[in-house]
Amino acid sequence: MSLANKISLLRILLAPCIVASLVYYQPDREALRLVALALFVVGMLSDALDGLIARSQHQQSKLGTILDPLADKFLILSTLISLSTIRALPEWMRIPAWFNLIVISRDVVLVAGTLLVVGFTNQWPVRPSRLGKWTVLVQMLVIPMALLGLPGKSEMLLAAAALTVLSGIGYLRMGIKLLS
Repeated sequence: MSLANKISLLRILLAPCIVASLVYYQPDREALRLVALALFVVGMLSDALDGLIARSQHQQSKLGTILDPLADKFLILSTLISLSTIRALPEWMRIPAWFNLIVISRDVVLVAGTLLVVGFTNQWPVRPSRLGKWTVLVQMLVIPMALLGLPGKSEMLLAAAALTVLSGIGYLRMGIKLLS
């Protein structure tokens, strides 16, 4: 297994550690919020690192095209859902359910569309668009903003939601074109 793929696996393994840190967070256990933040930032940086290594070391593989977006989904969705559903978290740290609904809906459409394209064409169409990459970045930026209680979280949520919808439409159009 390539180094790039091992880094993607690390990102998958970070997700339950972040969730556990948030589940056990209490105001008197402030360190757990910082642990969740640090682990998430490591996950963000590893996302950039595995792509850089894969390209520079010619380690791009079919497994990597599956693992990398899967790792992103585990990392982002598990953290967003935790920040939305864990009642013990303070309000300033919470993510509204509507945002998760948009992100999850887009991802369900992407997975279903990918399975349809693979089933009907025997081609693996997974090629992230630039807009898709920007969407993942902005979705990722929402999480440290929430964990740090930074101002502008609402505006970042709106930007991430808009990018999520637009990139979802772009991928849907790409899928329809591949099926035609």
